[in-house]
Amino acid sequence: MTFFRLLSFLSVVVAASAGPMVLHERRTAVPSGFVRHGAALANQTITLRVALTASNVGGLEEKLTSLATPGSPDFRQWLSKDDVKAFASPSPETVSAFGAFASANGLTPKVISPNGDWVSITLPVSKANKLFAAEFDVFTHPSLAGPILRTLSVSLPSELVGHVDVIHPTTAFVAPDVPVVPGRRIATAGPAPSCDTSDPNGIITPTCLQDLYGIPATPATETSNILAATGYESEFASIADLAQFLTLLRPDISNTTTFTLVTADNGTNPQGPFDAGSEANLDIQYTAGIATGVPVQFLSVGGSVLTFPDSLFDTSTFLDGVDNPPSVLSTSYGRIESAFGASVATKICNGYMGLGARGISVIFASGDGGVRGNHDDSSLCANNTFLPVFPASCPYVTSVGSTLGFAPEKAINFTGGGFSNVFPSPDYQTAAVAGFLETIPPDFAGIFNSTGRGYPDVATQGWNFEIVVDGEVFLEGGTSASAPTFASIIALINDRLVAAGKPVLGFLNPFLYSTASSTFTDITSGHNSGFVCPASSVAFDAAVGWDPLTGFGTPVFPDLLAAALG
Repeated sequence: MTFFRLLSFLSVVVAASAGPMVLHERRTAVPSGFVRHGAALANQTITLRVALTASNVGGLEEKLTSLATPGSPDFRQWLSKDDVKAFASPSPETVSAFGAFASANGLTPKVISPNGDWVSITLPVSKANKLFAAEFDVFTHPSLAGPILRTLSVSLPSELVGHVDVIHPTTAFVAPDVPVVPGRRIATAGPAPSCDTSDPNGIITPTCLQDLYGIPATPATETSNILAATGYESEFASIADLAQFLTLLRPDISNTTTFTLVTADNGTNPQGPFDAGSEANLDIQYTAGIATGVPVQFLSVGGSVLTFPDSLFDTSTFLDGVDNPPSVLSTSYGRIESAFGASVATKICNGYMGLGARGISVIFASGDGGVRGNHDDSSLCANNTFLPVFPASCPYVTSVGSTLGFAPEKAINFTGGGFSNVFPSPDYQTAAVAGFLETIPPDFAGIFNSTGRGYPDVATQGWNFEIVVDGEVFLEGGTSASAPTFASIIALINDRLVAAGKPVLGFLNPFLYSTASSTFTDITSGHNSGFVCPASSVAFDAAVGWDPLTGFGTPVFPDLLAAALG
């Protein structure tokens, strides 16, 4: 019986009254920056997303490990969308339990995901408070355009325990980050006076990156191999700016080369004056400018800074329903991990697990606040409790940090890195992380979870990238530049794999960690205290081998390609 028919059937069933309440998630205090303004109006309606528990998430994790581990009998035999759906869909028992609960309480669930694991319900605040033992209040934040409704605690009726993973939005308090590495307009454009970003005049262009990492300019040939860059929070990519960028910096590529727009959750991509976003343009210009000939998509996801977790959910659920998804997904956005809460972060991360099992390399920027969050905050410089960034901390994504300089490269001070407080260290990185932990002195003042998933995994240049925004030339910096650079390298390798009749790379990390010593240049200097914090601030130092600044270092394209083809 389908989910829809089962819910219809259950709508006539009279369910037993709700059982005792079981605490699902709680915050002990209102997060910094948010102000509570009292209880939400009882008759105000709220729409909640409910994540129903997958029938076999453990089996999917085990399968992905087998698919992604070199030497496994089914190495890179990626799954279809229906294969993943069999793991990710809720069981009939879960559907039945939630359907009975909904019917008994006069709720009308709406299925909002291809795998049937997400439903939405709309109800008055008073009812939400009663059904989930919540206290929805009105909150504001200086960086948010309007108020939000949240609760510091949410519970489940006992009959839903084990059947519901997430109720959202409840305890997630995600506010926008304000970059402290602003774009800088430059007066001239064209070939960089120097590709060495440790030089004050150093500027990064696609040609610089090709020379540094051995990236070929030979056009890709396989149209089925697609590289997608996500656009969130009303960041839009300009077709005209891309044409100007290619004319300036990749004149060997036709300036009519463009991207395909794909949208989810009512996403758009207006092309009017001043609509372009520097983040979206950076991502599109450096994917098109480095991954020569690879078809590029701009996946514009609707929503605003108020709904960043929803945008992440919507990206995965959209791709869950696509028969032929992109082979690489590059994202340059993130927030402090604790803002999401464990249940929301885990559900988002499990979505990336499913994408990885389908052969999608999910790549995220590691953040621009060093060890203290996604972007710098000078008030945190003396705080030695490190703040990991999500989704970079998810073990099913490949997280990319930043370097600068050429001879040699070093970790830039803002490169995000650290250890998750939600996700344990996965098996593929256990030995690498243990080696780094041995380098930390016993009197180290930083406070972090040494058993958590360590990130980033790799790095590339991340400073003074030349881009075009609204027809003017700017310099941009951040791991937001590093992520599309590395994504482009993976897309070019996938092109060679497809041309050779081989599967694409898919979930990268087990492969990368098994080959890194021969395919990456180790970065052994740098201190990620942040862009605005003094260099003396407590942070991690780069070390021989993997470290939480640059991972295994920067890629050597010919060697990485050889290992992939091997």
